[in-house]
Amino acid sequence: MPNRLAQATSPYLLQHADNPVDWWPWEPAAFEEARRRNVPVFLSVGYSACHWCHVMAHESFEDDTTAAYLNEHFVSVKVDREERPDVDAVYMEAVQAATGQGGWPMSVFMTPDGEPFYFGTYFPPESRHGVPSFQQVLEGVRQAWATRRDEVGEVAGKIVGDLAQREIGQHQAAEPPGEPELAQALLGLTREYDPQRGGFGGAPKFPPSMVLEFLLRHHARTGAEGALQMVRDTCERMARGGIYDQLGGGFARYSVDRDWIVPHFEKMLYDNALLCRVYAHLWRATGSDIARRVALETADFLVRELRTNEGGFASALDADSDDGTGRHTEGAYYVWTPGQLREVLGADASLAAQRFGVTEEGTFEHGRSVLQLPQEERVFDAGKVASVKERLLAARVRRPAPGRDDKVVAAWNGLAVAALAETGAYFDRPDLIDAALGAADLLVRVHLDEHARLTRTSRDGRAGVNAGVLEDYADVAEGFLALASVTAEGVWLDFAGLLLDHVLVLFTDPETGSLYDTASDAERLIRRPQDPTDNAVPSGWTAAAGALLGYATHTGSTAHRVAAERALGVVRTLGPRVPRFIGWGLAVAEALLDGPRQVAVVGPSLTDERTSALHRTALLGTAPGAAVAAGTPESGEFPLLVDRPLVGGEPAAYICRTFTCDAPTTDPERLRAALTSWNPEANGADDRPN
Repeated sequence: MPNRLAQATSPYLLQHADNPVDWWPWEPAAFEEARRRNVPVFLSVGYSACHWCHVMAHESFEDDTTAAYLNEHFVSVKVDREERPDVDAVYMEAVQAATGQGGWPMSVFMTPDGEPFYFGTYFPPESRHGVPSFQQVLEGVRQAWATRRDEVGEVAGKIVGDLAQREIGQHQAAEPPGEPELAQALLGLTREYDPQRGGFGGAPKFPPSMVLEFLLRHHARTGAEGALQMVRDTCERMARGGIYDQLGGGFARYSVDRDWIVPHFEKMLYDNALLCRVYAHLWRATGSDIARRVALETADFLVRELRTNEGGFASALDADSDDGTGRHTEGAYYVWTPGQLREVLGADASLAAQRFGVTEEGTFEHGRSVLQLPQEERVFDAGKVASVKERLLAARVRRPAPGRDDKVVAAWNGLAVAALAETGAYFDRPDLIDAALGAADLLVRVHLDEHARLTRTSRDGRAGVNAGVLEDYADVAEGFLALASVTAEGVWLDFAGLLLDHVLVLFTDPETGSLYDTASDAERLIRRPQDPTDNAVPSGWTAAAGALLGYATHTGSTAHRVAAERALGVVRTLGPRVPRFIGWGLAVAEALLDGPRQVAVVGPSLTDERTSALHRTALLGTAPGAAVAAGTPESGEFPLLVDRPLVGGEPAAYICRTFTCDAPTTDPERLRAALTSWNPEANGADDRPN
């Protein structure tokens, strides 16, 4: 019989609805039941694309004996970390503090008051490599609860007390970072950079999206060639590696090795939205053919494989799929053997094996290879390669596809809106802009209530029950701001303003200017989560700083700019120390140091060729954080257009920065020069490093 999760909207929870475990969703009734029965709570947190979550589910949660023990001695609660990032963050902080590491599935044992006392991640069905079996863990926790309750209570109380002492305020400087802090952050990144392979650190290797955005903006503002070179090399290595889907476009979550060869095959919406934008911005800065190709292929992947019937974007594709024998294995959809190439391509199999690095030994498990681009493209006939890719992709589509987590997460859809809007504008792809508009429309229709409060998730066009967190408000506002600039429709600026007003009131500490991940009226957990550091996505804190600054640049709002500057105080402290983990904050700080610049393009509608040329030129400018508005002064769509007349009857562009405005120009080339990368006229000759 299905358990209580059968009523959930989360695909991850629904995966467990037929488990023999008597699961509860995260709700007060679960903890009341634990009090009534006087048993501890077992909290299991994961997400649908998590490989080891599937493994533990199959080994333990689908096992009748294990389930019977859980049901007798615990109240078991299952949480989708993507629906409840606040619950995940609070208990992951405890896990990491206690064990020095974290990950998913996350396993936490707690009192009926939600106070944790024992932690772990994946537990195997039998003891191995020094890790106890899940049954041993359950028996040990049950015994401790039954015979050493006072000790358990003391441990739980100490953990909660220690978490309460971890205040972010100690990292909050009074001022945002300046030139010295950003230079020190760049130096720190240079030291951690892998010059042979690109990226930072060792294995496993994650795409450093937010850091790459900082480096692009730093180069644009200062002309630092070393910063740009790190982006160029990292983006090329990733694009040539197995982490990038050489047939269908899009990136896997991370590489298990230092060389970007073997990915962890799950594909996440947020990774691909962020990387699509990075590659588009790299093309904008350099004209790189690889950057153009990858940006467009990734955008097409998002629309083709993740767009839902309602116009939003699904969260993820699983790493595992049926390998053709009925077994679910990691990477089965994506890997190839030489024999499979011959079966599909015949005489062209040898060319494909050379082009994509497929060998008899294989680069993955069991003689299978992940497709790469190990050799320069000019070695191969472009027409032949295109034909090979088309045939391989057609053959792959006939394989059992990975599962799709089709819930729509507000924050990640905001990131996708920004990426698709800008990519569509840069490459004259109105279909991508339309896709961004469709997702934005869904966010307004389904996720935004009459008080402009956000719901975090939806599925099948139906809003979920969980309130939006800070990253939802910030990333959706970021997407709306990008859409406003691209479409010249001021309504998106208005929607961004509504969301950011809530950030000021509900998420901001009025005394320090620091930001919380949950609203002041949200459900109370053992700690109100608060984290300024990036993880797989920009932190809600720094994403909010960026959106607040962007809105202030568009509107001239002092309140929003001051809030952004106060929020960036933490970047002044952490940026020089841990730049890899606060890349988005550093990127926002670059925008602040640049002004940011305000660009008003005044003219008839964007169907007018002269206006359109100026508007496109403004969007292609690399000045960090520039706010672009287009339209007529009379329209009332954008504050930046007020009192900006045509020049001699011609459409014109106005550029302002830190209360100083240049003379308007009707010439796209002059506008381009003023907004493209570092140049002495725009930035002042003394700004360039020696």
